[in-house]
Amino acid sequence: MNSDSLQTRAPYEISERNYSVSPHMVTTAFELPGFRVMRNLGIVRGIVVRSRNLFVNIGAVFNSMVGGNITAWTNLCEQTRREAFEIMVQHATELGANAIIGARYDATELGSGITEVLAYGTAVVVESSDPAGLYNS
Repeated sequence: MNSDSLQTRAPYEISERNYSVSPHMVTTAFELPGFRVMRNLGIVRGIVVRSRNLFVNIGAVFNSMVGGNITAWTNLCEQTRREAFEIMVQHATELGANAIIGARYDATELGSGITEVLAYGTAVVVESSDPAGLYNS
């Protein structure tokens, strides 16, 4: 994940290009093995509001008639979650975090075919608690 792709994901200005939260330092747990939370910087979020594409809907309708995974919608959902995640990471970096704990996703239907996807968690500053460096690569 490079800084250029993150910068273009956010539809609003969050911070300068300075990304210090690596994706492997984001967890749904409330701790990171081998690290100690030194500071809690608060809640961070990434929000994406997406509508379904007319052509995707037409393809999905035909796919739903024969059954199985509707890959067009699956890909749209995955892309939207990825963008929300990247905006959340960008927000945490703005606060000076190097990790995010308690990461979650939420989705809300705002209207017919319009969905908000929210990625959120707690931005923290962690430091290694492993003097041997077993958890740090």
